[in-house]
Amino acid sequence: MSDLLAHIDGPDDLKRLYVVQLPALADEIRAALLRYCAAKGGHIGSNLGMVEATIALHYVFDSPRDRIVFDVSHQSYVHKMLTGRRLAFTDETLFGSATGFTNPDESEHDSFVLGHTGTSVSLACGMAKARDLMGGRNNVIAVIGDGSLSSAVAFEGLNEAAELNGNLIIVFNDNEMSIAENHGGMYAGLAELRATNGTSPHNLFRDMGLDYRYVADGNDTSALVQAFEDVKDCDHATVVHIHTLKGKGLDAAEEGRVESNHWHNPVPAAEAAPARPNARKTYGGMAMDALAARFDAEPGLVVISPATPGSNGITRQWRAAAGRHYIDTGITEEHAVTFAAGIARAGGTPVLATSATFFQRAYDEIHQEFALNNVPGTLLVFSGGISGTDNTHSGAGDVVMFGNVPGLTCLAPTSGEEMLRMLAWATGDARRPVAIRMPGEAVLAGERGGEYPRFVATTAESAGAQSDVAQSDVAQSDVAQSDVAQTDDGAMTKADNGKAGDAAAAAGGTAGRSRGAGEVSVDDIAAASVAGDPWARYTVTRAGSQVAILGLGNAYPLAEKAAASLDDAGVRATVIDPHQYSTIDTATLDVLRERHTVVVTVEDGQLEGGWGGKIASYYGDSPMRVLNFGARKEVTDRIPLDALCKRYRLTAADIADAALKALHG
Repeated sequence: MSDLLAHIDGPDDLKRLYVVQLPALADEIRAALLRYCAAKGGHIGSNLGMVEATIALHYVFDSPRDRIVFDVSHQSYVHKMLTGRRLAFTDETLFGSATGFTNPDESEHDSFVLGHTGTSVSLACGMAKARDLMGGRNNVIAVIGDGSLSSAVAFEGLNEAAELNGNLIIVFNDNEMSIAENHGGMYAGLAELRATNGTSPHNLFRDMGLDYRYVADGNDTSALVQAFEDVKDCDHATVVHIHTLKGKGLDAAEEGRVESNHWHNPVPAAEAAPARPNARKTYGGMAMDALAARFDAEPGLVVISPATPGSNGITRQWRAAAGRHYIDTGITEEHAVTFAAGIARAGGTPVLATSATFFQRAYDEIHQEFALNNVPGTLLVFSGGISGTDNTHSGAGDVVMFGNVPGLTCLAPTSGEEMLRMLAWATGDARRPVAIRMPGEAVLAGERGGEYPRFVATTAESAGAQSDVAQSDVAQSDVAQSDVAQTDDGAMTKADNGKAGDAAAAAGGTAGRSRGAGEVSVDDIAAASVAGDPWARYTVTRAGSQVAILGLGNAYPLAEKAAASLDDAGVRATVIDPHQYSTIDTATLDVLRERHTVVVTVEDGQLEGGWGGKIASYYGDSPMRVLNFGARKEVTDRIPLDALCKRYRLTAADIADAALKALHG
C-alpha cells in the first residue's frame, strides 16, 4: 500500500498529488477509517461512502477560502483528515481528540458546529449572499445527503438557492439510504434520475429552478474531480448529484445492512463480555412490545419514528411485524410532530419516539399543533438529561423545553414498570398531549443491580397500607426557620419569591393527603382523576423527617443514594418520586412544611428554567430551605458523565453534605 496519507497535513499537500494517485489515497483513508471506528466507534457508513467525494472537493476547491458546509457533518471525518487533523483518526493515542462533527474551534476549515440535519443549503445560501453583498469571489459549497434531503429546512434552502443569482454549489450525496431506509415520495424521483443517468424529465432540482448535473459513480475520484472543475466559479446555483455507496469498504455482509453501517460501536476484545442493551434500547423495546400487543384491537394506534428507530429499541423485526402501525417519516421532526397531531385529531393514537436533541427541532410544532390544539398524542423522549455526548446532541435542556409548554403533560418515570403504566395512561385515558421522558442509564443500572428500591403497589390493599404508614410519619410537627436555596455551583442563596409560586400553585395544586411510601394508591388516583391526571401527585417512597429529597426521573436513584448517605449522619430523609415536571404538587409540598426544614430537588438537566426552581419559587419567603441540584446553563462537549456530576455536585456525598449544612446552619 502507498503512504500518501502520512504526508498530508492540509489541502495544499493534497493538491501536489496527481489525479491518478487519488484512488490509492482513497484506499488508505478507507483503511484508516475502518481501523479508527473499530477502536473508537463512530459514523462509519456515511464517511466510507464520502471518501472520494471529499478528496475531490479539497483537490478542486481552495478551503478555507472556498467554504464547504457539511450537512449534519457526521460524514466529515475525511474532511478533517485532509485539513490538518489526520492524526486524530490515525494515531490511537489521539483518538477522540477531534469531535465527530465539524467545529470551528478545531479548524478554520470548519464553518459551523453541526449535528442536526438539513441545514447546509440554508447556511450556504447565507454565506453566498453575504459574499455577494461584500464583493467576495469565493465558492460556497453545501454537501447534503445521507437522508437529510428530506428535512423540511433543506427544501426551504433549495427554494432560496434558486433565486440567489450567484455562485452556490450543492453536492447531493445520494447513497439511497438514511439511517434506516429512505422514506417519502421524492425518493422515487431520485431513483428515476439514477436509472436514467440524470436525464429523467422528473427532476426535483430543475423543477425548483436549479442547474443540475449527475455523476453516476460518486466513488470515482476522476469523475468527481472533473464534475467539480466544471462547476467551480459558476455564477448561479448548481446541484451536483453524486451516486455513492454507503459503507463502501465494509465486507459484503455489512455493506448491505443499512442501519448497522451507519454507526459502529468499538469492536470489543474477544474476551470481553457481550454488551448489554443500553437504556434507550431496553426501555424503548419494552414500550414497543407493550404497544404491539394492542395493535389488533386498536387499528388507530400508530408508532412514528423520524428516521432513528433502531437506537430507540424499534428493531427491524418489530417494524416488520407492526406493518401499517409503524411509520418512518425520514429525518423530518417538524413534520413528524405535526403528522402525529393530525392522526390524533382524526381519532388515531399516535406515539412519536425520538431523542431529546431532535425534538428541539420541532419545538414550534410541539407548542402549536400538538399542545395548543390539545391533541391526544404521546411523545417518547429518549436521551434526556446530562451526558458525555458531543455538544450537538446534548439533551440537558429537555426539561426546560418540554416542562414549560402550556398544555403539555410531562412525565418522568423512575422505572420500566412505571414507564409502562404512564404509556398505557397516555395512550388511553389521558386524552391529552403527553411527553414521557424515557428512563436513562442511571435508572437502568439501578434496576439491574438493585442499587435502589422501587416501591410498586401491586394491589389496592398493599398501596393503602403503605400510604397510611407514610402519612403518619410525614404529616406532623413544626417548621424551622430559613429561606435559603442552592445554585448550580453549590452556593447558598435566598430562594426567589414572587408571583411564580402563586402561578405554580394554581397550575399544579390539588387537595388531598400526602403521598404514601408505595406507588400511587387507589385513593390518590381517584382524587387526582377529578383533573384526569393520576400523575399530578408526588409519591413518598421513603418516609422520614427534617430533610426531604425529591429526585426527578433519572435523578431518582441519586436521591435514594443521598438519603442513604444522610442515614449515616443520623438523619432519616424523606424521599419523593415526583413522577412529572409540568406542574408541581403543592399539596405534598405543603405537607412537607410540617416536619421538614430542608427540601432538596435533584434533576439531571439544566437548573435555570427547570423543575427544581419551581419548587424553590413555590416556597418563596417561607422558612423552608430549598436546595436545587442540577446542571449549569451550558453546552458541554464530550465531557465524561462522572466529571459533569462532580462539576455540578450531583453526587450523593455532595447532596448529603449540603443538606446537613442547611439543616444545622
